[in-house]
Amino acid sequence: MLDAVIDEVDGRMIKVGDRWLADFASCNYLGLDLDEEVIGSIQAYIDEWGTHPSWSRLLGSPVLYEEIEDKMTSLLGAEDTLALPTITHIHISVISILAGSGTIFLDSRAHKTIYDGCQLARHHGATVKRFTHDDPDDLASLLKKDKNSPQLICMDGVNSMTGNAPDIREFARVAREHDALLYIDDAHGFGVIGERSPDELCSYGTRGNSIVRHFGETYENIILVGGFSKSYSSLLAFIACPTKLKSMLKVAAPPYLYSGPSPIASLATVLTGLKVNDQRGDALRLDLHHKTAKVLDCLRELEIATPNESGLPIIEIPLAKHQDVDEVGRFLFERGIYTTIAAYPLVPKSEVGFRIQITAANDDDQIGTLTQVLSELSEKFRLQTARTMSKWWDASEQASGTR
Repeated sequence: MLDAVIDEVDGRMIKVGDRWLADFASCNYLGLDLDEEVIGSIQAYIDEWGTHPSWSRLLGSPVLYEEIEDKMTSLLGAEDTLALPTITHIHISVISILAGSGTIFLDSRAHKTIYDGCQLARHHGATVKRFTHDDPDDLASLLKKDKNSPQLICMDGVNSMTGNAPDIREFARVAREHDALLYIDDAHGFGVIGERSPDELCSYGTRGNSIVRHFGETYENIILVGGFSKSYSSLLAFIACPTKLKSMLKVAAPPYLYSGPSPIASLATVLTGLKVNDQRGDALRLDLHHKTAKVLDCLRELEIATPNESGLPIIEIPLAKHQDVDEVGRFLFERGIYTTIAAYPLVPKSEVGFRIQITAANDDDQIGTLTQVLSELSEKFRLQTARTMSKWWDASEQASGTR
């Protein structure tokens, strides 16, 4: 289940070779990659604009970009928004610009693309210090001792393996107390979690407008980065930031100056995705919540441990013996389940296992098949339980690397 050639797709079923598998590796949480309204909207945009803009954004942008940025600014409740091709593009270019010759405080388990952006910033003169994962007190201690300026804090929102999210309120408080800038990558949260409301349909909140609004925060001292590939099925990303910073990035960020822009189909899917989100996004999130809850309930009944405490649709299942990972992968494949395998050395040995991702496009039969296969898996292999699972933010695991 690595580097597979997928020959055919039928809903959330994929064909690899001669075998059809239920896809639980997809990150399209709302299922908009298969949504008829989204798919049907693309051709009209291509008829008007062609397949791909002919300019870097420095030279010229289709008005579609302006529409997306305006709508995103409103949805997020931010001062301004800039759209760039991918989150990785943003990390590699923007972190260096924000840090300058100051200090970056990097969450010890931040995503590898954030880590790479920080390493490039180090090359350009920044100092990089790492704080204990999800520990605002350790961060505050490091900030207090550091006299450098500016100070930039880099971390994830919703974690890409556990599905858990840090309490952004605490990190925002620490950032403001030290006049530091908090830079959050919420690739897996945007589109799924959003602002809380008395009439919300589920604990994910409403509107899918990301982790900052989910925790009731403002954008004071906060930069939010997110993407549309996991939310609206589009090759496009965004940075929510002050207008002054947006203006600076438009003359300093290489992806804006030199990169080919996102294709018209991707701009179209974002615009239609925003419309779908307004009209039926909360219903999709409720469906996603229900399907995720079924899988988590199954794991609890089987006494299979998962780090997931949030109820979000990212479910990591660690193995008791890391040596079993290849055999577990084959078992899942043969039983018709496609997941993300997390093998050593990509993750520490104590975290070797697999990740299940639920989407609104997974149907009830697929969820039923998954829970049945998990039951069979628990009888055939040793999986970790609540008693045996080591929390990977323990000190013994701190030096094991980053995602």
